[in-house]
Amino acid sequence: MGNLFLLSSVYAQQNFKPKKAILKTIDDDYKNAANQYQLMMKELEPNRFPKTYYPQTDKFETSGSGWWCSGFYPGTLIYLYDQLKDPALLTEASRMMDVLAKEQYNKTTHDLGFMMYCSFGNALKTEPSDAYKQILINSAKSLASRFDPKVGCIKSWDSKPGDYLVIIDNMMNLELLFWATKATGDSSYYKIAVTHANTTMKNHFRPDYSSYHVVNYNAETGAVQQKRTAQGYADESAWARGQAWGLYGYTVMYRETHDEKYLDQAEHIAAFILNNPNLPADKIPYWDYNAPNIPDALRDASAAGVMASAFLELCRYSGSKNAEKYFHTAETIITNLSSAQYTAKAGTNGGFILMHSVGSLPGKSEVDVPLTYADYYFIEALNRYKNFEKK
Repeated sequence: MGNLFLLSSVYAQQNFKPKKAILKTIDDDYKNAANQYQLMMKELEPNRFPKTYYPQTDKFETSGSGWWCSGFYPGTLIYLYDQLKDPALLTEASRMMDVLAKEQYNKTTHDLGFMMYCSFGNALKTEPSDAYKQILINSAKSLASRFDPKVGCIKSWDSKPGDYLVIIDNMMNLELLFWATKATGDSSYYKIAVTHANTTMKNHFRPDYSSYHVVNYNAETGAVQQKRTAQGYADESAWARGQAWGLYGYTVMYRETHDEKYLDQAEHIAAFILNNPNLPADKIPYWDYNAPNIPDALRDASAAGVMASAFLELCRYSGSKNAEKYFHTAETIITNLSSAQYTAKAGTNGGFILMHSVGSLPGKSEVDVPLTYADYYFIEALNRYKNFEKK
């Protein structure tokens, strides 16, 4: 297994080289992104985190630190600082993390991976700190407190008694637990992550490897009570960002365990996405692969950014044919997200980088607007592409 991992990585490094034209585009993206976030800094009220911007009404919407997206703004600033070395970016990230730090004790949310690992986890790599490390350990403890061995999952949303709701998004929070085991030597975090991933693999996926958004377990027995959507078009549809969360999550599972079943799962999800007749040629997906008004359905740039970042990691672990497909898909996504169709003009869009994401169309919330996580995973994808040959 280790040899396969090594050979796949060597293949990727030897055969896939970032294109000079795309690298030039990425350099321009970084400069534009930094300018946009400098604009956003001026718009933010103290102790508030950017959430979205509504261009029709020129409304800039913010949140408190408890919102699940609170880690993406400082995380993006750190990613940009790593590339540009502008101290103002790191100063702003640190300011926001001071506000965010109290969420390390928040046991009411499953999103501590998004909130704390995307911020403090990135910060720890850029500026190692015992304080950051302890915050992350406490965050992992809080996240682990939501695990129930009867169900075999970390609870996502609190609900009425008897219900135990788990969403596919939760796969993205497991990386924090793997980090905690490496940082502390306590294997319980690792075991929780593996158990959650296995239970999700068993119950969240259809035979074609598309994913449900929400699985409702019986809190007492762990039996599946219902499979449905919240943010997708229908219970049996394939919500685009949910498919991207699964792709990214099982790629991380393989990285952290080297267990082949997770690589297989990630590649099956990739095949569902890439072979889907409703995936547009530019690889920016419709908000749901089964949206009824395709080709007029809204696109979701956030799903595309997550996909690009995931494909750039997955191609390191896969055999040559799939690896090439994943790498070039990521190139296509990066190129198209970098175009004027998705990248906002300087000084517009409330300071956000990308346009045209969909938060929850059924909930009529954050529809066809910029979103912090779209920016975050887009910049992460740019970093992974630019640094591809260095690893």
